Amino acid sequence: MYAVIQTGGKQYRVAPGDTIRIERVEGKVGEKVNLGNVLAVHGDKKIFVGADAEKATVTGKIVQQGRAKKVTVLKYKRTNQYKIQRGHRQNYTAVQVGDIKI
Repeated sequence: MYAVIQTGGKQYRVAPGDTIRIERVEGKVGEKVNLGNVLAVHGDKKIFVGADAEKATVTGKIVQQGRAKKVTVLKYKRTNQYKIQRGHRQNYTAVQVGDIKI
């Protein structure tokens, strides 16, 4: 059994027991969290989409709150002696998918 969920502006294919990194969700490590919109569920030889999938729920447990590796961005113009270097670290939440209920 697996489900397709949408959270943080991205879509993920998840199954019970999977660990995924999603955009930061408020909560402490060990808390249970409901994982966003359910777009599709593949059950036992049956696929639920649309209104049937909206009734389904996917829950998980927060495993880790963290920050991703730094991404550096460099702007450079050769003739004007212009150079700017900036870095960015995105916050994320690691979630272990618990169960999928239809």
